[in-house]
Amino acid sequence: MSELEKRSFSVFVGIDVSKEKFDVCGIRADGTRLFQCSLAMDRKGFEKVKGHLASIPLSTVLVGMESTASYHVNLFSYLVAEGYQVVIINPLLISNYVKMQLRKTKTDKKDAAVIAQFLHAHRDTVLQRVTPAVISDLRDLARQRENVVHEMNALKHEIKRIVNITFPELEHMAGIFTKSILKLLQQYPSASALRDAEIGQLSQMLIADSYGHKREEFAAELLRVAHSSIGTSSSVKEMILTQKVTLLLHLEDALQEITDMLIDMSRRTMDEDIKILTSIKGIGNTTAANFLIEMGGDIQQYECSGKIIAMAGIDPAVYQSGKYEGHGRITKRGNRHLRRIIWLMATTVIQNCAVFRTYYFKRRKEGLHHKMAVLATAHKLIRVIYAMLMHRTTFCPQGANS
Repeated sequence: MSELEKRSFSVFVGIDVSKEKFDVCGIRADGTRLFQCSLAMDRKGFEKVKGHLASIPLSTVLVGMESTASYHVNLFSYLVAEGYQVVIINPLLISNYVKMQLRKTKTDKKDAAVIAQFLHAHRDTVLQRVTPAVISDLRDLARQRENVVHEMNALKHEIKRIVNITFPELEHMAGIFTKSILKLLQQYPSASALRDAEIGQLSQMLIADSYGHKREEFAAELLRVAHSSIGTSSSVKEMILTQKVTLLLHLEDALQEITDMLIDMSRRTMDEDIKILTSIKGIGNTTAANFLIEMGGDIQQYECSGKIIAMAGIDPAVYQSGKYEGHGRITKRGNRHLRRIIWLMATTVIQNCAVFRTYYFKRRKEGLHHKMAVLATAHKLIRVIYAMLMHRTTFCPQGANS
């Protein structure tokens, strides 16, 4: 049991947050109300909360608030900095708790009271789900990286589409998204623009590491193909392509910066766990870090591997009708970021690790189609990872086969 879970809380504070204000309700361990108020989302409002709790020892106060898009972050940070134990609660849990109550109201003050009551009734459960500040920061960083990758993929699709109009032969000569070709397209966004280039200048633009002493030979071939290209000359498309290539190069730099920071912070926080995960062939440092971050950073908070599977929403939904009970598609009610990472890990270990590749094909022979076989492999992967993290051991193919 952690030091946090050993604490004896005597006051439970529920906070319902909106953009301009927040409602607070404090109750004692016996369920009686200590205070209730509605405050402005500003420094004075924050300090009034602190004033209501001033006479109560910090170690005996547990504060809970629902996770919002961003409105809860500043109040959360303030209270944590003041020394209070604050937990962020999934709104779905509060919603389900409300449904179980006999009397329901819709007012914000009632919502704050419900959060306080939920906190009091489920303190042991929510304390197991406390997310440390460093994990919260890492999660923001990981999700920003995911957003950048998504933007880059969309840009690449558009760049490829336009190049297929302005210089369609280029795709058959080189990888469009290498640094050399992107720099080339930035200056010469069409075959017609490239025709006026000098071979010496063109050769210098090509990165030496990419083409070595064949730079001049490749530059000459580019010019030859450009002169016979069927590409369309369009100043509008050339301008759009130039802008998209410039943005992609900028995003590549941003992605590298984010990735470096993510790996560095993750190594300082969970280096041993990353080494355990990367002992499975196919799981790299970034993927391992992303998984651990979305999982919450501490495997001890999960009673079994099935809890991680449920959290990711890759557990099968159960349908009941009369005497019939069947399993349909996955629930998809969990953390979509964690679900995406687990799917990515499953597909890569199938390609790179014999144990999981064998298991995947075994499930295919049993009649599962591709996606369901990958999902079954993902379940096995999570079971293996859970055991490895709990027992602090690296991957053992013999043990994974058992």
